[in-house]
Amino acid sequence: MSYPSWQPVHNIGFRVVCQQRKSRANEGRSGNHSGADGRTTIKHMRASSWQLVPTAAAAGFALLVACGARVWAETPAVDLRVEQITSGPKQHFFGYIGQCQTIPWNASGRYILGMEIENIGRMPSPEEAAVVILIDTKQGNKLIRVDETHAWNPQQGTMFYWNPQAADTQFFFNDRDVTTGRVFTVLYDIEKKERVREYRYDDTPIGNGGVVQNGGTFLGLNYGRLARLRLVTGYPGALDWSKDADAPDNDGIFSVDVKTGRKRLLVSYRHLAEQLKQRVPAVESTALFINHTLWNRRGDRVYFFVRGGWNQRGTRINTPCSIHADGTGLALHDTHIGGHPEWAEDSLLIGRQGRRQILYDVDRKTVVGQLGTPEIFPNPEGDIALSPSGEWFVNGYKKGNKNYYVVYRRSNGAYARSKGLDKGAYRGDCRIDPAPRWNRTNDAILVPGIAKDGTRQMFVIRVFPTGESPRGGATD
Repeated sequence: MSYPSWQPVHNIGFRVVCQQRKSRANEGRSGNHSGADGRTTIKHMRASSWQLVPTAAAAGFALLVACGARVWAETPAVDLRVEQITSGPKQHFFGYIGQCQTIPWNASGRYILGMEIENIGRMPSPEEAAVVILIDTKQGNKLIRVDETHAWNPQQGTMFYWNPQAADTQFFFNDRDVTTGRVFTVLYDIEKKERVREYRYDDTPIGNGGVVQNGGTFLGLNYGRLARLRLVTGYPGALDWSKDADAPDNDGIFSVDVKTGRKRLLVSYRHLAEQLKQRVPAVESTALFINHTLWNRRGDRVYFFVRGGWNQRGTRINTPCSIHADGTGLALHDTHIGGHPEWAEDSLLIGRQGRRQILYDVDRKTVVGQLGTPEIFPNPEGDIALSPSGEWFVNGYKKGNKNYYVVYRRSNGAYARSKGLDKGAYRGDCRIDPAPRWNRTNDAILVPGIAKDGTRQMFVIRVFPTGESPRGGATD
């Protein structure tokens, strides 16, 4: 069942929901503990303030209390257990954030996608391949090495995505011809144990930038351009076929039909530059690139960032945009809601405004609601992901040399905070961001971390909404 949509603020009254608030002084004294088995439990929290949030569409789905009253609330328990699922001596990771239902698990939940590499302390050389692996959760997390790729980076991996039209057996990833530098997208079948299709375009070599959540289409980007203008999001050695123009009319965001392979240019850099001209006159002398092309859940909107001047000459540009799936309705947004937003229902995005985790309506260009409080989400700019059901939300954020995760239940405000996972001292292009990704049954999250032997490995946070986790502890 899909999660009820949030209603526009200006059309409705407010409900007052008791939100849990905890001061640092009370930490560890309100039933919140982190056990030696890697489990974190929130038994209950006192609510010391009111929060106004939009009323949900489904009746009876949230706690309603009388306005003006001051109460103490007890929330349902949420237990989190952390377990390591890969080990050294080699490094293992997935890559991208779990936005837009980027789910590492296949449809049955048996296999988890990942990559195996030798070195995490630098960007890969053009000749350096990463091994594509499957983790067999039915065979003690056994690693199965199925292929390799020359199109990857430490932040986004190789843009894995299980094919929504065959999610038990097929997945997408990017690769690069080491001779020509041309990037292309691969569709791999684990039953056939082979690549069943490669999406190669000699005139405009592009790689997957985001698969539509219900399947049938993926967005294509020039990863050579990204490597030149913001290396952390590109592939070293990738051919940049539009490098001679700051805002080319034959490059931008492409839309590719998975079945036929037919591609079309959804929006060009030239068109974006023309729209930006009044806002940023210097755009004519600034080389543009695009990051974070995000499909909404209905598959009829794409949200993205047009950027420029980050690593090269020109004025720094960072403008959020949205466009309809057919290429119409291009909109530039004045409200910036953070660099890693996530789609909720319909035209709503989850993002950041100041210290608040907010809901932003893309069509109306306005903030319409809020999740939790700044105490619950100390860094709303963190890496975020909404579960497939829409019921659960996770925010991963950094503190010191560790990543922490807040798991939040939207229907009643219950939440838990994980213990810190070591992210090492890596910085810049090789940093280890929180990057949480949900499974398909809304009860596990794949995250990265540094293991006790100093290697980068894959960890799973198990979510137990009733507070009744299995006996016997967990692997820390």
